[in-house]
Amino acid sequence: MSARSYTLPPVIDPASVGALRTDLLALRGEDLIVEGDAVQRIGGLGLQVLISAQRTWAADGHTLSLNQPSPSLIEMLRLTGAAQLPEFNS
Repeated sequence: MSARSYTLPPVIDPASVGALRTDLLALRGEDLIVEGDAVQRIGGLGLQVLISAQRTWAADGHTLSLNQPSPSLIEMLRLTGAAQLPEFNS
C-alpha cells in the first residue's frame, strides 16, 4: 500500500493550527507524506503539531515523512533545534 500525501498550507499560525491538526488526524492509520514546499511561515505551535503527529504515526506503526520542506520550514526547524530531533533528522 502506498502512502497518502498531505500538503501543508503556506501559513501555519495560531489561527490555522486547529485545522492542520484536524486534517492530519483524519489521515491517521496509514503512512503519510507531508509536503512542506508551500510553507512560507510556521509558528512554534504548528511545529509542535508536526512533531506530535510524527510521534503519533510512529506509535501507531506507520510513517509520517516530511518531503521537500521549504526554506522557511527548514529555518524554523533549525532555529528551534527540531532539525536535530529523530523525527526530522533522517
